[in-house]
Amino acid sequence: MAIKRAKTMEDIARLANVSKPTVSRALRNSPLVTEETRRHVLDVATKHGYVINRNAQKLRESRANTIAVVLDFSSHRENRISDPFIFNLLAGVSEALGQRDQDLLLCSPAHSSVESLGSITTSRGADGIIFLGEGGRRDDLIALAERAVPFVVWGAVEKTLPYCAVGSDNFQGGFLAAKHLLDQGRSRFLFIGDTHHAEINLRRQGFIKALSEEMGARAANLVVSDMSLDDFSYGASHRAATEMVKGPRPVPDAIFAASDTAAMAVISAFRAAGLSVPEDVSVVGYNDIPASEHFHPPLTSVRQDVHVAGALLVEKLMLAIEGRSPQSTMLETRLIVRASS
Repeated sequence: MAIKRAKTMEDIARLANVSKPTVSRALRNSPLVTEETRRHVLDVATKHGYVINRNAQKLRESRANTIAVVLDFSSHRENRISDPFIFNLLAGVSEALGQRDQDLLLCSPAHSSVESLGSITTSRGADGIIFLGEGGRRDDLIALAERAVPFVVWGAVEKTLPYCAVGSDNFQGGFLAAKHLLDQGRSRFLFIGDTHHAEINLRRQGFIKALSEEMGARAANLVVSDMSLDDFSYGASHRAATEMVKGPRPVPDAIFAASDTAAMAVISAFRAAGLSVPEDVSVVGYNDIPASEHFHPPLTSVRQDVHVAGALLVEKLMLAIEGRSPQSTMLETRLIVRASS
């Protein structure tokens, strides 16, 4: 005789045609659900013999139901973030937290040391931490992992790291950008970005790898140079591109920028100098922010799926909070070709 499986909260949500968070709220008499919905869920639960796991409920109730989110302010001057991608990613995380009935605590730049970051959870201010960007704090993150603080990171995914990271395939993104620019018949290449950041360094490595393979295949005389920026802002990129055009070296005919913001700034500076995109120079950005397709010309960019990223970051952090060991995940990158290249 088969043993009848006990109903789970997921089962009740499906049978009641509501979400799992709604079932959780209804069973807790939360004011966030209507009385009609609460009665409906309770009726379904009673009918199907759903039994509340009191131990699990007590564990949930001992939590703050708040997740701290730390932005990478350190990579931006005067703590001003001008790249929209980070806010698109924050929106994805916020949506995923909302679906789990979790509050979001946005931390200030003051939470920058291992001690202050760890205190966010030990003081019961939050159950765990999501870092949106490594910045230059990798050593701090490694030290934080030794303190058993539940956290996950949006950043470079590397096997040697002692913490869980979610990120795009930065190497492949750079590789795809270079292959596309090569297909346009370009020969003077410029990479724009601060390679002190692991993610951006991987993008450059993939870019150089594709160019190197092409050199071997066609023995082409490809020229590669770098424009390093320690400030991710539009203004810094525009100034650097303006100075480059005025310089003695030949202007590149192919540019891969490590962010869409930098790519747009370079296009603007080149247009001001009388150069045309993509006639004189092809430009590829990274992140595929919403403004990319509305820019003039529409920007070719490497896409990262922020909605999937946000859901994964939250899912893996919840596993870490439960005492489990979530594994890092690398997301696929895709080249979205538009008129700038």
